[in-house]
Amino acid sequence: MILKLSPDIVLAPSTLEAVAVRKATSSIPIVCPALADPVHLGLIASEARPGGNVTGIEPYVAGLPTKQIELAREIVPNARRVGLLTNLADPKGPPQMGDLRGACRTLGLTVVEADASSPDDISAALGTLAREQVDVVVVRQTSFLLFSSERIAAFAREERLPTVFGYREHVAMGGLVSYGVDLRWCYRRAAYFADKILKGTRPGDLPIEFPSRFWLAVNLGTAKLLGRQLPTPLLTRADEVIE
Repeated sequence: MILKLSPDIVLAPSTLEAVAVRKATSSIPIVCPALADPVHLGLIASEARPGGNVTGIEPYVAGLPTKQIELAREIVPNARRVGLLTNLADPKGPPQMGDLRGACRTLGLTVVEADASSPDDISAALGTLAREQVDVVVVRQTSFLLFSSERIAAFAREERLPTVFGYREHVAMGGLVSYGVDLRWCYRRAAYFADKILKGTRPGDLPIEFPSRFWLAVNLGTAKLLGRQLPTPLLTRADEVIE
């Protein structure tokens, strides 16, 4: 294991890795650029004062899933049935669901949920949403679903399902639209934490940070394959348009 090398810092790419490393050490500093629900998981005492050996950036921001539902309605104005592709085994998954369900209730939308927590689940979960004839699919922000970007995008194109994501990497792999945290910023920002720790600051004294800016990405090639004309205001405000 990497801890046998006695590193000065461990960079844990996501919450699952941070949990595993924290179980193995309470002394070596751990920096995580995508740290979800850390208080509930016992990784930190509080976001303002983590207090232990873990710190980093929380990619989940309350209210963001609501914006993704609004985006889904923007690209499919007559949508009545919204499919949610979930990954509840990931700590980033469950906190997002309350916002999503609440936003759908407010807009009078019917919610159809399908969970995928292993590679074998992807096709079955997406097949469920297709059979339920959802109008649009919103994919949760989790590491596993991010790693499955290409499969999800290919299925959505085949079934002609408009799909909204939280990470722009999904859109780069053929997804339609994404709005959420820019993971590239999160990982660059992790260098700030590493620098502070190497200069003597204890990780427990470095407050958890939250991204303050969100990234809107659009794939015009996918829109064409789906036969979708995306609204001009959406294209105008997009941070990234993939041809």
